[in-house]
Amino acid sequence: MAVGIKQLKPGNAYTENNDLFLCISNDQNKQGRLSGKYMVKRKNMRTGSITEISYNPTEKVELAMIEKRKMQYLYDSGDMLVFMDNETFEQTEIPSERLKWELNFLKPSDEVEVTSYNGEVLGVALPINVAFVVTETEPAIKGDTATGATKNATIETGFQIKVPLFINEGETVLVNTQDGKYQGRA
Repeated sequence: MAVGIKQLKPGNAYTENNDLFLCISNDQNKQGRLSGKYMVKRKNMRTGSITEISYNPTEKVELAMIEKRKMQYLYDSGDMLVFMDNETFEQTEIPSERLKWELNFLKPSDEVEVTSYNGEVLGVALPINVAFVVTETEPAIKGDTATGATKNATIETGFQIKVPLFINEGETVLVNTQDGKYQGRA
């Protein structure tokens, strides 16, 4: 469905020159008596690169229907990650190099949202905060009580995070999957 650039809202997916983009922001840039241009900040949904481009107010873009399905992460087969659809029980494989960051926060049997466009799998949306068990941490140094003092810790997926000094091995902590930072105890 084609829409004018004025109707393009943040969160809308659209196609242009056989590429698939997600609109992050759409701002009108008026200068004097000119009709103005629209500055669209967009993310390429295949490569992840973010660009800003200007459009004339009369231009149109083709909206894209992105399908989102709840799936369960099953296992890592080396070069592919295997997910199972919660409704149809069909298995989907996604190349692990496309999910390098997400792999730091995936545990078998986790439920995620897999996005696709015309059968092409685009990626995986993780919950914002996920609970993990701390498998390894440095001992707290006595007397090191500076404000906000942290130490290194490894969570069950092998990813390293910074945690407050009072966190010990075996404790469950919340980690933000967008920036990989400690959020608190679970």
